[in-house]
Formats: sequence, structure tokens, C-alpha cells
Amino acid sequence: MIDFRSGAAAHKQIILQTWKYLHENAEISWEEANTTRYLQERLAGLGLRTITFTDCTGVIGEWGEAGPADLTVALRSDIDALWQYVDGKWRANHSCGHDAHMAMVLGAIEILKTSGYTPPGKIKVIFQPAEEKGEGALKLVEKGVVDDIDYLYGIHLRPIQEFPLGKASPAIYNGASMTIKGEIRGISAHGARPHLGVNVIEVASYIVQLLQSVRLNPMVPATVKMTRLVAGGDSANIIPDYAEFSIDARAQTNDAIDELEGKIDQIIRNSGEAFGAQVSLTFKHKTAAAIVDERAKELLRESIAELLGEHNVSEIVTPGGEDFHFYPLKRPAIKATMLGLGCDLQPGLHHPHMKFHLSALYTGAEILARTIVRTFEKGVSSRG
Repeated sequence: MIDFRSGAAAHKQIILQTWKYLHENAEISWEEANTTRYLQERLAGLGLRTITFTDCTGVIGEWGEAGPADLTVALRSDIDALWQYVDGKWRANHSCGHDAHMAMVLGAIEILKTSGYTPPGKIKVIFQPAEEKGEGALKLVEKGVVDDIDYLYGIHLRPIQEFPLGKASPAIYNGASMTIKGEIRGISAHGARPHLGVNVIEVASYIVQLLQSVRLNPMVPATVKMTRLVAGGDSANIIPDYAEFSIDARAQTNDAIDELEGKIDQIIRNSGEAFGAQVSLTFKHKTAAAIVDERAKELLRESIAELLGEHNVSEIVTPGGEDFHFYPLKRPAIKATMLGLGCDLQPGLHHPHMKFHLSALYTGAEILARTIVRTFEKGVSSRG
């Protein structure tokens, strides 16, 4: 039996120091080179084998071996920061909690290592780049990083609007999201002769109206809206012939986001035809809705209840996106779920001055450590 309280003071100090370093040395998506080196050194210092990549950032740690009948249990943390305007300056900024996620995942391994734990299988640690771009998980799937994993646990700090300090969720039911960027090309003309031109602002306005008319199953939350429109110049008497726009779409299920995507594509085509304009999409990206495994969720729930009490276990449904869910979407054999950790996070995720209660760092690390041990004791292999 592991005494998770043994050495708690030392563990808390190490986890806090880890968070402080990562917070002060934030790096944006696909540029997390120093973060990758730091994490590799920390994993190696804990005795884990490490894997890095020549074509992207991120690092994998491995501890133990898994035979045909043994489990491979993995923890995943995102590692990138946002590019954000903070106190009059643009800089990389950890306002989504990825610095905390890294510190807690490393902390969980630190707790298990110093307790003398030996896994009866393989523990895998995934430090994934580019979550904020929704691209990192797919890159690691492509590299085969998760092909041998039975259970996969992620973690994310939750804003105080969802959870206060001391509460946690064994699953985060994120919705799917989609970002679309496009161009509209019309015909320029004098403001006195609008019939000779094709006004791209009118085309964009028509697109907005049609987006507002989109209907999906009302039992599934979904939303779509134009979030950016740039058109015209300084002269107010010229019919503008070029515009750029962005659309944000969200739905609570993967089927709904696929349906929404089809309706948006049809609207774009119809708008161009209606006005005689050329409307083209230049970028489209989707993140997956949550795919939560009930067995993994139950194991994580037991660990939360064991540490915080049954009355402090709840669940989260959120329209926010998270590329963690690409792992079980692309590799359905993986039993996956995410820990949602209450930490009095204010004023909100992605706020340039986001703050949270640092005591939650150790709580998250211990929950993850307990869940690893519990999964090896009670888990069932995805390979049958």
C-alpha cells in the first residue's frame, strides 16, 4: 500500500518550483523547444526513458515494460502557451493552465517514484505540443505514440464559474469546435453606381443572416457565428471588392459538428452564387467532442472521492474545445477521460491575468498518482 502523504511537503515544493519555472518560461505552439528540453531532463532525472522528435516539439517518457497481458497507462499534458497582450506587451502567456498541467503530471510521477512504486506494466507520460492550435494530438497519433496505450488520463484546470477549490470531475465533456477562414471577391465600383459592382460587405451580411438561420437538433447544444470581418479601405465612396472573414462553430457532439460543417459549406456556396461573388474557404480546422470511457471515468472518480470526499465529485459539460479527444476518436481502443480540477481559477481561462490557487497543484498530482495505481489494480486491457 502506497503512503501518498509521505514526503508531501517536499513534493509540494518541487511541484510548485516546476510550475514557477514553466510559468515564467512560456512558449507558443510548435515553438516549445526549451520546454521540451526541460521536460526531457526532468523525466530522465526521474529514471524514465525519453523520446523526442526531429520534426516537432514534445517529449514522451516511459517507465516499465508491458507484456501481452499487461496494461499501459498514460498521462497526457499539453505544453504550449497562448500569444497574448499582457500589460502592454505581446508575449507567450500560460493563461490556460498548461504550466499547471505539466507540473501536476511530473508531480504524479515524482510521487510514485519516491514512494518506491514499481508499475506492473508500463507508464507512459505524454507532453504534447500545440494544443492551442488543435494540432498536437493528431501529430502524436500520426507518430504512433498512443498505439500501445490502454488507459489515457488528461487534466485541465477549471474556472471558478464551474468549480471552486476542493471539487473535481472525473470527466470533462468538451464540445467539438470548428474554425473557418474565408475570402470574398466581388467587383469594385463607385459609390454612386453600386449596380456596377458586387459589394463584398453585402455578401458577408447575407452569410451572417444565413448562419443565424441554421437549425440542428435542439437537444444538442450548437452555435455558429461570424467572428471576424475585414473589408474596404479609407474611402467611403468605393464599393469594396475584397473581404476576409472568420467563422466559429461549436457543437456538443461529433455528429452535430459534422452536420454543422455541411450546412456552413452550403451557405458559403449559395452566398457566392446569389451575388455573383467568389467566396472561398482558406482554412478549416475542427477539434473533437469528448469521448469518455466509463471504466476510466470510474477509476478516476474513485481516486477523487478517496482524496476529496464523495461530496466533492461532480461532472462538467462545456462548449470549450480540447484536442485531447482526438486520441480516443482516432484510436477507439483507448480508454480515456480528463480530470477537471477545481482551483478557484479567476477571472477565467485565457484571461491575460488568470490566477488560481496553487495548492491545487499537489491535489491534481496526487489524484493522478492514485489513479495510475488504481488503474493497474482494477483496469482491463484494451487488447482483451
